[in-house]
Amino acid sequence: MSDTPAAPSAVTESDVDLGDGHVLHVYDTGDLGASGATDVEPLVVVWHHGTPNIGAPPRPLFEAAARLGIRWVSYDRPGYGGSTPRPGRDVASAARDVAAVADHLGVGSLAVMGHSGGGTHALASGALLGDRVRSVVSVSAVAPFSASGLAFFAGMVPGGEASLRAAAAGRESKEAHEAAAAQAPAGETDVGFVEADEAAFAGPWGWFGSVVGPALAAGPAALIDDDLAYVSDWGFEPGAVSAPTLAVHGGADRIVPASHGQWLASALPDADLWLQPGDGHISVLRTAEDALTWLARTARRS
Repeated sequence: MSDTPAAPSAVTESDVDLGDGHVLHVYDTGDLGASGATDVEPLVVVWHHGTPNIGAPPRPLFEAAARLGIRWVSYDRPGYGGSTPRPGRDVASAARDVAAVADHLGVGSLAVMGHSGGGTHALASGALLGDRVRSVVSVSAVAPFSASGLAFFAGMVPGGEASLRAAAAGRESKEAHEAAAAQAPAGETDVGFVEADEAAFAGPWGWFGSVVGPALAAGPAALIDDDLAYVSDWGFEPGAVSAPTLAVHGGADRIVPASHGQWLASALPDADLWLQPGDGHISVLRTAEDALTWLARTARRS
């Protein structure tokens, strides 16, 4: 019989009432420390999803999480899935949402991990929740729109640049852009995936289909809120992230170019950078198990 703990087969879902007319829809894999990984301290890791996804935790990492004694907690950002829309939210609001979810579940300290726009939102917790956040992994994250010395759009696929330029021009412009994009013939737009990304979709990270589809089916409103937040004042500076942080980025990424990850790593006070030269926006997640191991090890010694 294997000594490796079994990956969780079920995810518990619940709603957190924020008391201001807003609700967050929450996902929880439960305490994996009881599943067999008894030689390590159980660790809660909050997953931050990308744009546009719903917030279900990353099933391709469940087996590694069970081995590492990690309990996944995640939530739909406002406007996605079962969470109430909150137009005008900034990136910093993710930290307040994480605190509310953790309080609801009786969780004290935690670590955070996110991919793409989720990597950006993960930084908010590291900046604003102090010692409660023990370590951070930020994969393929967008840097601040006003980042000094960063050519924000350099190397970005034209469709992605047009989308974020529309957001920078304001909500009306962004809404018009999304309305026009919805009328474009299927397959006409180059979304920026490289060959390695397509191979990743054919493997375990085909899981993205289960979280992107429901997000898109609900319409563009939450995506619009995300993009407006990325190109506006985040509500914190990356230099305020006090927890040890790992920035992971694909060198061939055309959706969020590698220069964003490099800039963030240089701006964060305590950061490692893993730059994967041949990887794109999705295929970089082939390093995710190693990054999760880094996260657990760093959190447990902090």
